[in-house]
Amino acid sequence: MERILAKALGEDVTKLAAQEKRLLLSRLLARFAHEVRNPLSSLDIHVQLLEEDLAQAAPQVKENTASRFEIIRGELHRLENIVKHFISLAGPSSLDLHPVEVANVVSHVCELLRPEAAARGIEIAMKVPDDLPTVAADSAQLTQALVNLVINAIQAVERNGRVEVSAKTDESDELLSLEVHDTGPGIAADRRHSIFEPFFTTKAEGSGLGLWIVQQIITAHGGVVGASNAPKGGAVFAVHLPLRKKEKLNG
Repeated sequence: MERILAKALGEDVTKLAAQEKRLLLSRLLARFAHEVRNPLSSLDIHVQLLEEDLAQAAPQVKENTASRFEIIRGELHRLENIVKHFISLAGPSSLDLHPVEVANVVSHVCELLRPEAAARGIEIAMKVPDDLPTVAADSAQLTQALVNLVINAIQAVERNGRVEVSAKTDESDELLSLEVHDTGPGIAADRRHSIFEPFFTTKAEGSGLGLWIVQQIITAHGGVVGASNAPKGGAVFAVHLPLRKKEKLNG
C-alpha cells in the first residue's frame, strides 16, 4: 500500500501512522472515483444512443444485441456503484437499510456471473434454504460485496472447477451467514492475514481492492468477513451479518 500511495501522491508515506495512511488512501480512492465517473457517464450516454440507432435494425439484429446491451447496462451500473462507494470513503459512510431477501441477491449475482464462469469451464451453484429470513441491509452494497467474492473465487479457480454460494442462519437465529466456496488452490498460510488489505493481490488479473471493498461493506453493516481453507481443498470466504428485528429498521 505504501508503494501505491507514494507513486500516486508523490510523497514519502513510510513514516506515517496507519490511520494517516488510511486517510490518504481514502482521498486517493475518492480522486480515482471522480476521474472514472466522467468516462462512465459518457459510456452510458453512448450506449443509449447506440440502442436508439439499432431500434430500426432488422429483428434478428435487435434480438442478438438485446442480451448484450442488458449485460453492458448491468456492468455500467455495477461500476457506478463502485464509484459511489469509493467516494463515500472520503466522508462518513451511510447505508440505505431495508429488509433484503438474501436469496434474491444470491440468485442475481450467480446469474450475472454465470456466463463469465461458463467461459472458463467453471460451474456456479447456489445453496439457499427456502425459509431464509430477510436481513436489514443496503441491497446495492450487499450485492457488490457478493459480486466481488464470487469474482475472486472465479479468478482463484481460473479454469474447470466449481464455485458454490450458500446461505444459512445460525442456531440462535441471530446471524445470517453467506459463504463462497471455490475449488481453487486455497489460501497460503502466510497470506491469510493480508488478503483483505488494499492493493494486496496474488492474481495477475486482480487489482487488490475487491476483498478490501467487501470488508468495508460488511463492516459497515455490523458484520464480519473471514477466509479459510476447506478440509477437502479450496478457499471459503464467509460473511456473517446480524439479523436485526424488523422494529429496528426504522430506528
